[in-house]
Amino acid sequence: MTPAWLGIDLGTQSARAVLVGADGAVLGSAAEPLTSARWPDGRHEQDPRHWWQAVVAATRHALAEAGDVEVAALACCATSGTIALVREVPGDPAQPVTPGLMYDDGRAAEQARRVADDPAPAWRAAGLTPQRSWALPKALWLLRDGAPAPGVRLAHQADVVTSRLLGRPAPTDTSHALKSGADPAEGGWPAADLARLGLDPALLPPLVRPGTVLGEVCPAAAEQTGLPVGVPVVAGMTDGCAAQIASGVLRPGQWSFVVGTTTVLKGVSDTLLADPTGALYSHRAPDGRWWPGGASSAGAGLLSQEFADADLAALERRAAGREPASSVTYPLAGVGERFPFLRPDATGVSWGDARDDADRFAAVLQGVAFVERLCLDHLRGLGADVRGPVTITGGATRSRYWSQLQADILGREVAVPEVAEGAVGMAVLAAAGADGDAGARLTATAERMLGRVRTFTPRDGAPERFDAAYAELVRGLAELGWIDAALAGTALAGVAA
Repeated sequence: MTPAWLGIDLGTQSARAVLVGADGAVLGSAAEPLTSARWPDGRHEQDPRHWWQAVVAATRHALAEAGDVEVAALACCATSGTIALVREVPGDPAQPVTPGLMYDDGRAAEQARRVADDPAPAWRAAGLTPQRSWALPKALWLLRDGAPAPGVRLAHQADVVTSRLLGRPAPTDTSHALKSGADPAEGGWPAADLARLGLDPALLPPLVRPGTVLGEVCPAAAEQTGLPVGVPVVAGMTDGCAAQIASGVLRPGQWSFVVGTTTVLKGVSDTLLADPTGALYSHRAPDGRWWPGGASSAGAGLLSQEFADADLAALERRAAGREPASSVTYPLAGVGERFPFLRPDATGVSWGDARDDADRFAAVLQGVAFVERLCLDHLRGLGADVRGPVTITGGATRSRYWSQLQADILGREVAVPEVAEGAVGMAVLAAAGADGDAGARLTATAERMLGRVRTFTPRDGAPERFDAAYAELVRGLAELGWIDAALAGTALAGVAA
């Protein structure tokens, strides 16, 4: 039988299962939809029971497509900061007692202020500034009426699935637990500080490093999923970290952007980068290094909002003649920005007027690349090495023109992996962690299993052609007070250079 590793990715819209062979070939894949409930006040929920149901269906379909394979191990990633309260009952180690509050649920404003006013010293030391949508304020919101019934515990989205796979309550990895208040430096919970804020440490799962073997697939889960009993279950990481693994960005000085509805930056550093603005935060990697990054709310979401019924291919062809566009845009589709600056009240803003729909389309495409450039300038201002090429993944890479445009505006080579989805990253982590030493083996395993990349180099004169527009955006953000003088100075110095 062909050995394969299973990666599971619990997203917002679907649960995906991918079986990857030793040479990186995708042997089987499937996705099952997930539905959300959203309200205008910022609430965003899912039914945690559907997470498991979708994983079961996706896994069965992926196995059927793969055929005669031997699943050697599996790992699961999920959206960062998505939680629910669960309890163990006969036949279900993670029965939900609340809805799942999703990664961007913004209801916990009061609890977020409480956390901000009295943060744990460990978070300051790790450069963490908990935000309103983080899991910790949402956990406090779920507990607002007092202590829950006996046996109730906090579970992250991935924990619900791994608990069902194991047939018992699962530990959680420090990556999924980061936004719940875990201390990434020490790998534990700052119990006294969490208790002071109102979160009983008894409700929290044990913590392990990503890549740790949690246990094996139990008979009940095997019957439902079609997986063999005894398959090792490896602790995963958040979806952003999973995409980073899949993109092969695992060595210090490497950086990647996931460009979809939003834009996520991830990279690797030997040392912890301290960000006084609180916009940047770092995960602890399986090898003990730091994976700094941040999630911008800017991205292709504005294209979906403004050009939902348009012929995008035709607009793109016309946009290629608008370099630069007549207006400069910071492309937010909603309210609030998280990175490269932290501004809960930020909204999409433009300087100048678009001549027509193609000009507006061009401004949004260019604006996303300007946001990426500002992210790298923010890192440069913190002392990070950002001189090398970057990797781009996500839905935006379906457009060759947009990939080329990003290389032009960033002024560096851009690599686009052939396959770089989070489920593939989890298959790689499962392969590295199955033998118990993910930290030592992850980079080599990824380099063996990951596929080819396309590269885009800046066209002659293109970076300079966009410098004036980028400088206009930087100055505009500074005038609004959304970025400080330090970031503006770093960004404008890069233009002058």
